[in-house]
Amino acid sequence: MKKHNFNAGPAILPKVALENTAKAVIELNNIGMSILEISHRSKDFQAIIDEAVALFKELLNIPPQYHVLFLGGGASLQFCMVPFNLLNKKAAYLETGVWAKKAIKEAKLFGEVVVVASSADKNFNYVPKSYSIPADADYFHITSNNTIYGTEMRFDPESPVPMVADMSSDIFSRPVDVSKYALIYGGAQKNTGPAGVTFVILRDDILGKVDRKIPTMLDYKTHIEEGSLFNTPPVLPIFTLKETLKWLKGIGGVKEMEKINIAKANILYDYVDRSKMFVGTAEKDSRSLMNICFVMQEKYKDKEDAFMEFSKGKGMVGIKGHRSVGGFRASCYNALPMESMQALVDCMAEFEKANL
Repeated sequence: MKKHNFNAGPAILPKVALENTAKAVIELNNIGMSILEISHRSKDFQAIIDEAVALFKELLNIPPQYHVLFLGGGASLQFCMVPFNLLNKKAAYLETGVWAKKAIKEAKLFGEVVVVASSADKNFNYVPKSYSIPADADYFHITSNNTIYGTEMRFDPESPVPMVADMSSDIFSRPVDVSKYALIYGGAQKNTGPAGVTFVILRDDILGKVDRKIPTMLDYKTHIEEGSLFNTPPVLPIFTLKETLKWLKGIGGVKEMEKINIAKANILYDYVDRSKMFVGTAEKDSRSLMNICFVMQEKYKDKEDAFMEFSKGKGMVGIKGHRSVGGFRASCYNALPMESMQALVDCMAEFEKANL
């Protein structure tokens, strides 16, 4: 039976990226060694990381004064690394979900944190739109897509101070004006590659402004100066990331990907909006293209477990909602094919018809 992978992360990857990675694990480019065996200081790996950086810059149209880094530790380490490097006295944060809350918690270790707005009052089912950013903040931090609650900022906000964004789960899903941001970071395991590598895009002029001493491994300057090779990087995930970005370029890039993602999301949102059994949880003007969250109407709540079993029988994988909110979640990252989205809607319609 064909599986339809809606996992929230690690998530579905392009088939060609998986195939090329599998080949490289056995032997890289006919050099007689596996990608897992070569030196990260070798010409062979330098070519891989150079191509990955070049694809990042090309696909996102990144201006020349920015660096692209590939680090370890996940986005969770960036929650600490960002304020360590940037927060001198005060930072502003927009609280839109669990990951934003975790970032705020870490930032408070380094200075004053102003939460300019929060959607906690409605269990994070919307993105706040009216707020004031302190002009004396060292930076303003947003989480552009909220995987657990299915909300997304599908635009680039304006900020009077340097803006930082956690784009773990929607990078490369839509065009981004990188010039509006001082720093963008994220774990790769949604749209960009496998778990194990973290990307950071940052502008030179934001560094060197804090009074504290920064440990070598937590200093962005270290990794800029060494081209992400200060220590042994996550070699295999970087290779797969490169192959994923080659696939994205091959289908037309980020603008084309956004059209596909809108079409995919509309299939499910349109069904949920007309359904008598299922209902979406995010407010319509905050809906995510990447993570679509929905629940059953109150009178059908007792059928949730039955639907989970039914959907598994139809090949659906990963549609159980996050443990903190329940219900269902379909993560629709770039590599998810249109046919999988249609298969999910067909599955939901069949179950609804049989159980109303």
